[in-house]
Amino acid sequence: MKRIVWMGIGVAIGVIAYRKVSQAQSSLGPEGLNRAVGRLADGVYDFADAVRAGMRERETDLRTALGIDSAELARR
Repeated sequence: MKRIVWMGIGVAIGVIAYRKVSQAQSSLGPEGLNRAVGRLADGVYDFADAVRAGMRERETDLRTALGIDSAELARR
């Protein structure tokens, strides 16, 4: 009975290892590298957009709190 349990565990580990190796091989090729760089670039672009939106929102809050109007700055 113990042998069957250990054999089952070994088969499960083998299947998991095979899947991991297959994933690693597909990600190491040129297509996988292009996908990884594309995802990274998209993430950086989304982060930059979020930072810009936060900056605009905070600037509006500060201008409102200080009573500064953008038209007033344009006249100077």
